[in-house]
Amino acid sequence: MKTQEQIYRWITDEGEERVCEAISEDQCEEVPGNFLKNSLSGFSSKLAEQLVSPGVTLPWILSVLGASSGFAGLLVPLKNAGSLLPQLLVSAKIRAFAKRKNFWAYSAFFQSIMVACMLIAFLLFEGDKAALIIVSALFLFSIASGVASVSFKDVMAKTIPKGRRGRLLATRATGGGLLTLGAGLVLYFFMSGRYSEQSILILIASASVLWFISGAFFWSINEKAGATEGGRSPIEELSKGIELLKENTNLRNFIISRALLMAIPLAQPFFILYGKRLTDADLSGLGLLVIASGIAGFISSPFWGKFADRSSRKLMMVVAFLGILNIALVMGFSLVANEYQTIAVFAPLILLNMMIHGGARLSRKTYLADFAPEDERPLYISLSNTCIGLFTVVAAGIGFIAELFSIQALFVFLMMMLIASMAYSFSLKEV
Repeated sequence: MKTQEQIYRWITDEGEERVCEAISEDQCEEVPGNFLKNSLSGFSSKLAEQLVSPGVTLPWILSVLGASSGFAGLLVPLKNAGSLLPQLLVSAKIRAFAKRKNFWAYSAFFQSIMVACMLIAFLLFEGDKAALIIVSALFLFSIASGVASVSFKDVMAKTIPKGRRGRLLATRATGGGLLTLGAGLVLYFFMSGRYSEQSILILIASASVLWFISGAFFWSINEKAGATEGGRSPIEELSKGIELLKENTNLRNFIISRALLMAIPLAQPFFILYGKRLTDADLSGLGLLVIASGIAGFISSPFWGKFADRSSRKLMMVVAFLGILNIALVMGFSLVANEYQTIAVFAPLILLNMMIHGGARLSRKTYLADFAPEDERPLYISLSNTCIGLFTVVAAGIGFIAELFSIQALFVFLMMMLIASMAYSFSLKEV
């Protein structure tokens, strides 16, 4: 028995009789190898994402460069808008190709180049000029990420059988989490308190190399040629997407539920602000945040993956409930005795939110891959992501709730979003 076959059976708990539901027979024999290649690609990309994270690392780098704070505020909205909004138009082009893995691989190579541009900006410029180049590179990086996202779910659905896709996503997240934890420990113990040019150069250069490696692994996936019928122009694709939203109630409810689940990642920066205020501690240490992200990935992902393969719809409800519970715990932190209002007590709540966010991402990815019909899967994926991109633009102003009222009022609003998400998830069809 090949090593890759043994690894695949160990991860998926599959016996000698392989079940290849929802994929072709000739693709079935390639499943173990493709599972391993896809996982290794994920290990590299997950770590690369954390090394140039728009939510943690890039703001830290911009502050070192002495850039205006406004640039840091643009990072996350640009990342989301760039990766989500163009997908509906891109999916129309992807459908015309019998093999779609190259869209992901070439996107990863392009992302490697964009990270290299960030490295050049850091070397040659400073202040707002460097920030402008980095933010522009991030936007182009994000557009490539959007192309890759449409391709990834389609390739996964073609090469990995139903009932094993949640396990694949969990394996990618677990391996990436372990590597991220290792990187965080290096940052925390060997780069803590340092803002040296050499340390930052190593950080960015490593991310660029990792994106290239990730693309190479994905390019090596053995994907059989698929159907190319039904190709549409971007305008036709947009029209078909609008028609689909009107007619398909289940898809519409899924998109709404997914949008409302965004309350979980939206809460993260406000958790940090709230904890910093109460504990008077510095929560912005780069190494500590990367460590927390790594722990969240490898601890929770295996459980989330198995749960998603049983019922991704129910997982969406569970993570929404856990999100509500965690927000309530954060709000209640101000009520504990002063001697217990320390960073050591508060930090697990931030870690828990990261773990819940991982479950939310995995649940909606698995549900969409299982629910979308094969011949229209790129349209379903891109339509969903485009709608979420529009929602992200609106959600960028959510912080004004805290400014106008209080951070507690914002937490209550986010809890209401998650309650509504549970209701919409409950109405979804089981797939």
